[in-house]
Amino acid sequence: MLIRYKKSFEKIAMGLLSFMPKEKVLKQLLQTIKEYESEENLQLFLWKEDEDIIGLVGVCLSDHHIEVRHISVNPSHRQQGVGKSMIKALNDTYPHKELTADNVTEAFLQKCEEINKGSE
Repeated sequence: MLIRYKKSFEKIAMGLLSFMPKEKVLKQLLQTIKEYESEENLQLFLWKEDEDIIGLVGVCLSDHHIEVRHISVNPSHRQQGVGKSMIKALNDTYPHKELTADNVTEAFLQKCEEINKGSE
């Protein structure tokens, strides 16, 4: 289940964000969290299964697009479709917006699109 980030999830969110290549340095990680907390067009979502938060997706919202800027899954839950489920939930939450990627998330989003085309 996709849930919106709130301050009480900060440590969990930082842990998941730290798996992203550009978020390894604490100073950068803190800056990224601050941006998601303060900028209205940036939204951070967490993925919850049972009682555990195991994934995170960060997006930049505009009138017609959702740009996926961060996507991360706890290593012990990878290769189980969690990332793809988060992308599907984003599409379901914002059905009238086109999902786009930045240079970091592009390969993953392309992989999701290929899988969806194969199941049609």
